[in-house]
Amino acid sequence: MTRDKKDPLNTILRNKREISRFQILAEIAEHQPSVRQQEIADKLGVTPQAISEYIRELADEGLVSASRRGNYEVTKAGIEWLLASAGSIESYARHIRSDIVQQVAVWTAIAAEDLRAGDEAGVYMQDGFLYAAKGPRSATGSVVADAGKGMDVGIAHLAGMIEHRDGVVRICKIPGIRQGGSHRVQKEKLKSVISGIRFITAVGVEALVALKSAGRESDLFFGAREGIIEAALHGIDCAIVIVDEEFSDFVKRLETSKITYVIHDLTVS
Repeated sequence: MTRDKKDPLNTILRNKREISRFQILAEIAEHQPSVRQQEIADKLGVTPQAISEYIRELADEGLVSASRRGNYEVTKAGIEWLLASAGSIESYARHIRSDIVQQVAVWTAIAAEDLRAGDEAGVYMQDGFLYAAKGPRSATGSVVADAGKGMDVGIAHLAGMIEHRDGVVRICKIPGIRQGGSHRVQKEKLKSVISGIRFITAVGVEALVALKSAGRESDLFFGAREGIIEAALHGIDCAIVIVDEEFSDFVKRLETSKITYVIHDLTVS
C-alpha cells in the first residue's frame, strides 16, 4: 500500500525520531528562550545528551536558533514545520474518529421490537437504557445481527445525536445518630419526597432505617453515591437519603458532575 507524501504516517508519524523532533520543537516553542533540556528529557523518556543532539540537529536545519548556552528559539521555518506537522496529525486523528472508528464501533442496545440484520434502526434512551427500534429517530444505525424483542442488539454506523437529558437527584438530608438519627426524621415528608421515585439509595445506617420506616427499601447501600450519579447521568430521576455529615461532600460531587439536584432537609425542628 502506497502513501501520499502528506500522509502523517509517511512523515511525522513515520518513526520515533520524527515524533521526538516534533515534541522537542514544541517544547522549545512553549518555553523559549530558556529551555531546560533535563525537563524535556524527563518528559520524553530520553537522556539529556539525546535532547542536546536533537536540538543541535534542529539548529543545523534552521528550525531552531541559538543565542547563547541554554537559550533557544524556534525560527520562522521551525514554526511552519511545526504547524504543518501538527496539521498532519490533526487530520489523521480526524480521519480515525470520523472514518474508521464510526465504521467499526458497535453500540449495544435493547431491541424494542424484533430486528433483523441490516435493518435501519432508530436509537434512543429510555429509563436509563439504550433502545433500538424501526423507524426514524434523531440517531440511527444499522442492525448487526438478528435480535428478538427485549434482546441485546448491536448497532453499527451510528449517526446523529441520541436525545438525552440528565436525571434530577432529590437529596434527603437527615440527622446522624448524635443528633437523633432516624428518630428525628420527618417521616411523612420523606414519603412525599420519594413518592413516584423508582430508584432510591441510602448513605448511613440512619438513612437505611429511615427509608424502611417510610415503607421503602434502599435499592443500593454499598456504593450508593456512585449509583445515584450513574443513574442521573443515564437520565433517571432518583433520590438519596443521606446523613448530614456525608451531605456536603456528596453535593460537591454532584456539582462536579454538573447534575441538577434538589435538597430536602428532613430533620425534625
